[in-house]
This record gives sequence, C-alpha cells and structure tokens, in this order.
Amino acid sequence: MTQDLIAVLFGDPFAVMNTIGLVAFALVGSSKAIRERFDLFGIAVVGLAMAFAGGMTRDIFVARVPLALQSPLEIALGLLGVGLAIALSVVLNSPDEHPITLVSDAIGLAAFATTGAIVATETGVSAFGVVAIATINAAGGGAVADILLDRSPFILLEDFYASCAVLGGSAYWLAETVGATEGTAAAACAAVTLATRLVAVSYDWRLPTAQKLGSLRN
Repeated sequence: MTQDLIAVLFGDPFAVMNTIGLVAFALVGSSKAIRERFDLFGIAVVGLAMAFAGGMTRDIFVARVPLALQSPLEIALGLLGVGLAIALSVVLNSPDEHPITLVSDAIGLAAFATTGAIVATETGVSAFGVVAIATINAAGGGAVADILLDRSPFILLEDFYASCAVLGGSAYWLAETVGATEGTAAAACAAVTLATRLVAVSYDWRLPTAQKLGSLRN
C-alpha cells in the first residue's frame, strides 16, 4: 500500500500538486484564524475551508463528487496543515506574517492553480474554462476563509493574487496547446504562478483601483 501511495504521489502531477496545496492552504488558513484568536475548532474550520473550498467548487463545476468527500486521505492532509499551523504558533510570533506562511500561501496558490487546470483540461472545457477553473481552484479557498473571518476577501481588493493563478492557468493551456505533456504543462503552470506571486509579495505589486485610475487623470 505504501509503495502504491508513493507511486501515485510521484507519478501523477495532479496528486502531487493536490497534496502540496491541501497542506499549504490548511496551514495558511489556520494561521489566519490563530491571529484572530479563534479556538481550536474554529482554527480547524477555517484551515479546512481554505484547503477544500476551491477544489470543491472546481469539482461541482465539472459535475463530479468533490474529492474531499471521497477520500479520507484528503481530510488527513488538511488536518496535517492545521496541526503545522498550531505548532508554528507555539514557536513563532505572528505566524501568519512569517515568511514560512507567506511562501506556503504562494506554493498552495501554485499547486491549486495547477490541479484546477489539469481537471479542467481533462473535462474538455474551453481555454477560458481552463483559466477560470484554475483561478477558482486556487483563490476560492482564500475567499471563503476571509468570509469566515468576517472580512472582505482580499483577492477582490488590490493585492496581486488571483491574477497569478490567471497567468498560471494560461501557461498550462498554452503548454497543452503546443503539445507539451501533462507533467510539463503542470510544471509550467506551477512555476509561473509561484514566481509571479513571490515577486508580487517581494515588490508589493497591486492592481490599481478605479479611484487610483481616476487620480491619474487629475
């Protein structure tokens, strides 16, 4: 059984990216809840919501039973991320702002943009569908977590976040279009998403608001 699991994880791009994304996003969501002083149940709820909401929405769009409802391993990976966040909160001040969490968020975004693009492509949707589902898979969990935390989803504000998934999903579609293998397309999607997000964090990239565009005219 262990050998079969290893074969799946290292031979299937979807399984690899899904595993990474679940752990990373559960850690990030839980860290946000810890900052807001949620109790352990609340921490788990927010962490698992961030880990699973995007993927469940993706699966509903392609008319299949969400993986989170099919496999106990999915829940176990999410709980692993929750546990890691709690452990970090014990040894770090402001774990939600620590580089470990910020990088985990970027990694989770890249991983889930890739799983969304893979599923969308296998379903046979259009180019727009591939990019849209990749973006929803990547950013949907964070939006739900923010709602649970009683604040406006930050992906709808100025931060350059969901845009990274749009670029990654586009890279996946382009790679598939020119005949690249699924593994190569997945690597391209993950690399583009991760790189743009890390650069955006480093240089504080933000999309302009309508008010800022108006101020340029004045």
